[in-house]
Amino acid sequence: MQRIEHPLPSPSLGSQKTLVSFHFGSPDARPKVYIQASLHAEELPGMLVAHHLREHLQAAEADGRISGQVVLVPVANPIGLAQRLDHKAMGRFEFDTAQNFNRHYPDLAEAVLADAIKQLGQDAQANVATVRTLVGQWLKSWQPSSELEGLRRQLLRLSHDADLVLDLHCDCESVMHLYSEEACWPPLEPLARLLGCRAVLLARESGGGPFDERLSGLWWQLADRLKAAGVQVPLPQGCASTTVELRGEANVSHALARQDAQALLSFLEHSGVVFCPNPPVLPALPCTPTPLSGSQTLHSPVPGVLVFLAAPGARLAVGDVVAEVIDPTTPEQARVHPVRAEVAGVLYATVRERYVVAGGEVGKIAGATPFRSGNLLGA
Repeated sequence: MQRIEHPLPSPSLGSQKTLVSFHFGSPDARPKVYIQASLHAEELPGMLVAHHLREHLQAAEADGRISGQVVLVPVANPIGLAQRLDHKAMGRFEFDTAQNFNRHYPDLAEAVLADAIKQLGQDAQANVATVRTLVGQWLKSWQPSSELEGLRRQLLRLSHDADLVLDLHCDCESVMHLYSEEACWPPLEPLARLLGCRAVLLARESGGGPFDERLSGLWWQLADRLKAAGVQVPLPQGCASTTVELRGEANVSHALARQDAQALLSFLEHSGVVFCPNPPVLPALPCTPTPLSGSQTLHSPVPGVLVFLAAPGARLAVGDVVAEVIDPTTPEQARVHPVRAEVAGVLYATVRERYVVAGGEVGKIAGATPFRSGNLLGA
């Protein structure tokens, strides 16, 4: 195991943060898997999972069982981790720009398109290697203008050439679920099985430039742009990436983290990154993947105390009452407002706060029928 510190650009005199990565296996080995946790810095389950996964990887390396390579970043956002306001963690948006730490990553396909047109040929695997080299060169030349850009650049430099990328997050209160691009689903289905995902939400592209989709989207977007430019060359999907939502923010326990770390280790064994004489048996997938465009975000039209009648994991029909919003200041007939499901599916996430403002978010239901378009991710 190699531990590497990556200093970030200093935002102010006398202040500098450092990103830490752990590297297992040979740096030239394949497959390469990149795993990071807590890019939204208040989402801590992944950080604990990374702690336990590191123990597994150290043991595997000591036994000579690392066949590929694994890069593990257990604290992906030291900037957000240091942000607190009124005794509360504020790790989703950067204070200086109000930007979401998991949005606005650069369009890597556009960055290397001109060079790819000139350098790609008819050998598919050689093209994959060339694109990875081009992206690495572009990232090396990118001069970040802020601490936040420096963080984005460093995370991409560690991950841009990975075959598999797992970005560990969590929701406020939720069951295990994951988001991914449609092009990535086949190699990630075993992961969903091993984690016991209760919802899988797929999209061709979610929008907003999140970390994971800039890495996997690079490949199919570059292929599309080459074709549009009249360049006919083979370019496989060189990376499958996913955002794994490890239940809710309060689900930080050794029992759950050990369970999830074991599932990730089994996925690494299944993927050939860690040698295992007896490959893990894949359990049944607990859910059917649904389109992210079919996910309903529930909102309350009125303010009040939020009382849930359904818990994350519940399967709902159209019209089912998910929660009630109580306004104790109004006349009798208007005191209780029901929030109903408008699509059938699994209630996979709910908010943590129990007071909701008018228009405030209540929860999310994984519906099977697409009805949304445009930017599919929330703030």
